[in-house]
Amino acid sequence: MAINFNSRVEVPDDVLVSELDGESVILNLKTESYFGLDDVGAWMWSVFTSADSIEAAYKTLKDQWDVEPDLLRKDLTSLLEQLAAEGLVRFNS
Repeated sequence: MAINFNSRVEVPDDVLVSELDGESVILNLKTESYFGLDDVGAWMWSVFTSADSIEAAYKTLKDQWDVEPDLLRKDLTSLLEQLAAEGLVRFNS
């Protein structure tokens, strides 16, 4: 799946997110699939689910982390692809 960085990440209504000690568990109530995020993943989740676009989230993360831009783009794309495959996020252009 190609991720369009101009898209906005949306969380479907049937997806619940629970945080505990900086980590998150994301559950799709329809499929009962879930995904666990460590503290870094949970922080990324909070950034890209509140940003106007994936590109805006990418820029925020890049500005706040000391990371190679290409590596961050690759990791963000991979995480979003995994979440989308489980029905935990969708993209709105």
